[in-house]
Amino acid sequence: MLRSSSGRLLAGLALLATALARPAAAQAPAPPTRAQDSAFVRQNYRKVEQLIAMRDGTRLATILYVPLDASKARPYPFLMERTPYSAGPRGADTYLTRGPGPSRELSQEKYIFVYQDVRGRYLSEGQFEEMTPALPASRRGKAPKGKSAPHDESTDTYDTIEWLLKNVAGNNGRVGIMGISYPGFYATASLPAAHPALKAVSPQAPVTDEFMGDDARHNGAFFLLDNFDFTNSFDVPRPQPLAKYEELFPLKIADAYQFFLDLGPLKNANSTKYFNGRARIWNEYLQHDTYDAYWQARNTRPSLTGVKPAVLVVGGWYDAEDLFGALHTYQSIEKQNPRATNRLVMGPWTHGAWSRPNWSKFGPLSFGQNTAEYYRRTLETPFFNYYLKDRGSFNVAEATVFDTGSNEWKMYPAWPPASAQPRPYYLGGAGQLTTAPTAAPADEYVSDPAHPVPYAPGILSSRTNEYMIADQRFAAERPDVLTYQTEPLAQDLTVAGPLGVDLWVSTSGTDADFVVKLIDVLPGDVPDPNPAEENTTLPGTQRLVRADVFRGRFRNSFERPAAFQPNVPTEVKYELNDVLHTFKKGHRLLVQVQSTWFPLVDRNPQQFVNISTAEAKDFQKATIRIYHEPGHASSLTLRVQ
Repeated sequence: MLRSSSGRLLAGLALLATALARPAAAQAPAPPTRAQDSAFVRQNYRKVEQLIAMRDGTRLATILYVPLDASKARPYPFLMERTPYSAGPRGADTYLTRGPGPSRELSQEKYIFVYQDVRGRYLSEGQFEEMTPALPASRRGKAPKGKSAPHDESTDTYDTIEWLLKNVAGNNGRVGIMGISYPGFYATASLPAAHPALKAVSPQAPVTDEFMGDDARHNGAFFLLDNFDFTNSFDVPRPQPLAKYEELFPLKIADAYQFFLDLGPLKNANSTKYFNGRARIWNEYLQHDTYDAYWQARNTRPSLTGVKPAVLVVGGWYDAEDLFGALHTYQSIEKQNPRATNRLVMGPWTHGAWSRPNWSKFGPLSFGQNTAEYYRRTLETPFFNYYLKDRGSFNVAEATVFDTGSNEWKMYPAWPPASAQPRPYYLGGAGQLTTAPTAAPADEYVSDPAHPVPYAPGILSSRTNEYMIADQRFAAERPDVLTYQTEPLAQDLTVAGPLGVDLWVSTSGTDADFVVKLIDVLPGDVPDPNPAEENTTLPGTQRLVRADVFRGRFRNSFERPAAFQPNVPTEVKYELNDVLHTFKKGHRLLVQVQSTWFPLVDRNPQQFVNISTAEAKDFQKATIRIYHEPGHASSLTLRVQ
């Protein structure tokens, strides 16, 4: 979900960008103004606010934008978003100014747009649950009504659709659902035992499994920076339905690295100055520090069976929140529903950036095209038009994926592509990255929780999305970061799919984190960039391609953590999220290994203690060793085309 204090993610109320294919001499028309868009909304839609009763009697606040010409002779499908970030704006005469739909393209197409506050949020009744656990399959779908009627997000969606079909005139009997981030979770949750009228679902950057790789934790390691900020604005007690949430405490951070060092152990966040015990979800996150029943019930993947609607899963390679969710939602539907219509789109986007008017650049990277407009024009709008309106066609590839090294879209009949074969790269002596193990002695570094490795260069007040492509030379200079690189490539090398980490390590302590990064090193002798141009890439840049953390205590089991035996070589295996990246001829592959990534990730005391209740004295230095010799050969396995 979107871990920021900016509130509701109403993705993509966007202006239509210039078409990609245009003769060089043609002048692009001026984009529509906000006033023009606002006039279009008011001239073409009427707004309705409604409380819709669920099977247990709980009423959910819902806002509809209905085309004025909707009728039996001219029916429209529903396109819905269910959200914990407010379905507003409220008031009969207060409209969304840039269109009622999630994109300007869809608004112009005209649907009956539906926005709903989920149970227990904003003006909806009931009790909110973090990623509401799914009911067993036998208890979903249509069921008797009554206060004791079982319910989850699938049944709430089902009941909402039932009401819409019966009570909104001028509908064609079809429904689509989409959403980005937390609303992406609600889109996914509509799929099990879906209402027969639900024909098209697009989970976009969906929260999927918060312990394994989405917002709360990655492989058990707590994502401190995002969750501290997000909790302050989201995890607020609500004694009754309300239209606006206030922050738990005023928060102004100038230097996040220093702020969280000064905060000290995690338990200090519950001081009177900060959460003071009021943040229920924060406390749940810290209380459940293993992959126990709490987290397992909130993993959406096992419930994704019997999927009947067409599905378009969307994600971004630079999504700092829910890259894991997009990839694993797609994979779970594929594995458990071999006959389902299920497609994947992965672009060069941060969290939800495909909804922006223009996404042709990101930090120092330039893509040479408006990738967001391309997606909406050729994929998203045709998807909903085809399955909800019988308009046009949708004969797109199984996987439409952007290569972040060559800056081009590629289409595959499966993801990962069958042509990508595993190739291990071994961490060798003298900082070498080779295709065969070496007999070199172990490398070592001292990991000090009092001086953790920053996750990004510079002084930052909040989490920057650009850490996912940042130049890693700032980290390579540190003595607590190990680096291994290849010789310059003799030809282009395309890597497609997940990355397998296999480390042989030891620690002088009893616990440790391991952060592994795959990096694209640009040649140092390329011409200097034009200083007059923005978004250039400097010679010698160590551009991050993919990285993630693993909490070592979970190396054998996420349910039953285990201490390390000090100074004994031990295997730690995990997987980094997928990539599609071409390393160009003359570039190098580089791997970095470290044990802190702060304050993105909380500090491991490096002692086998309960981190949520640890004291300052529990945080100790540790000597970490990375082994190379055959039998204990550390490696990173890439899928190479």
